[in-house]
Amino acid sequence: MRTLIAVAMTVRTIITLPDEKILRQVSKPVAVDAAARKLFDDMLETMYDAPGIGLAAIQLGVTLRQLVVDIAKEPEAKKPLFMANPEIVWASDALNVYEEGCLSIPDYYEMVERPAEVKVRYLDRQGEGQEIHASGLLATCLQHEIDHLNGVLFIDHISKLKRDRVLKKFSKAARLGKL
Repeated sequence: MRTLIAVAMTVRTIITLPDEKILRQVSKPVAVDAAARKLFDDMLETMYDAPGIGLAAIQLGVTLRQLVVDIAKEPEAKKPLFMANPEIVWASDALNVYEEGCLSIPDYYEMVERPAEVKVRYLDRQGEGQEIHASGLLATCLQHEIDHLNGVLFIDHISKLKRDRVLKKFSKAARLGKL
């Protein structure tokens, strides 16, 4: 007979621009243990609450190489992916353009070009090695979240002029207490 234990999940605060000091940090490898699984749970709850389709630990101020993704749309069943230490091991030459947004850059969207397909190697929630071949929105989302783990924001993939404008906008809003 198995006993089910309810795990309390916590919605955490998402770090947003202009706080680049944290968002630009490169995350460190993580061992998948009870603490990592608890962080996965909190990340998933925070992502769903936001709402979003992906979240990296660094967006919560945790410099560990963990991310969660769920691109399922209502009324589909949720299909979360938990990834520790993800790395892109292959990317297609073919490119796709998607309008990207980011929970750390609220209410700002821009067209971004990325490889149409990727293969990602990672550890799952149990610490088992996995590899996934992703295309379309999932490929874009994985690349976006892995960028976060490397201190890269999606605005780094747009023109310098547009990037400077959005950074200025968020800095001004912070100074005026509007964030």
